[in-house]
Amino acid sequence: QVQLVESGGGLVQPGGTLRLSCAASGTSFSIRDMGWYRQAPGKQREVVATISSDGRATYAGFVKGRSTISRDNAENTVYLRMNSLKPEDTAVYYCQMRIKRLGYYFEDEYWGQGTQVTVSS
Repeated sequence: QVQLVESGGGLVQPGGTLRLSCAASGTSFSIRDMGWYRQAPGKQREVVATISSDGRATYAGFVKGRSTISRDNAENTVYLRMNSLKPEDTAVYYCQMRIKRLGYYFEDEYWGQGTQVTVSS
């Protein structure tokens, strides 16, 4: 079994910086793509940023230029740093990983539990 555990988030002032991390735990697996998503109240979940197994990052337009996604393959961890936060960045942030488990032919999608980020003064 594989589990993703997120940390970070909380209350951040407008203009502040967000730092999130998400670590995968378990045995006998390899991680393909990683990503961060968010869901605001009354809205659909949307992608924030993704990073491939070889380190190529993509960003949603609304965070481009003020966010960095990174990964530590040795620690099975993905990070998100977002600067210049705005009230509209308020949402529950979820990490996602595509994981291939030993003995399974296909990879599966795993999600973190979600962490609330509130941008407010």
